Amino acid sequence: MEQINSPTASEEVVLFVVDRQGQEHVLPALPGWRAMEVIRDWGLDIKATCGGACACATCHVYVDPQWLDQLPAPLEEETDRLDEAFDVEPNSRLACQILMSREISGLRLRLAPGSEKE
Repeated sequence: MEQINSPTASEEVVLFVVDRQGQEHVLPALPGWRAMEVIRDWGLDIKATCGGACACATCHVYVDPQWLDQLPAPLEEETDRLDEAFDVEPNSRLACQILMSREISGLRLRLAPGSEKE
């Protein structure tokens, strides 16, 4: 597991991301930032074409099953965008629609196929 700038205080928000090669990254995050922004800004391979406007599906991720019930349900707009994604699973979400907070610190996501940069 690669740790990028290990958080030092227990109140810091952390996002765990498993890349397409199976390597897990520990990413410090700021409350209110989208998971997509955190993943992108730490330099992981995520396309995120629309920049968080929920206008594409290029930030498709899989949410670790233990976290599904702790996230707000996807809105219809997100569900419609997921219809455009590859390899959609019951735990598929768009990372641009997940707002980081202390309540979901420790959230674990896996990058989905089709969201790679070209």
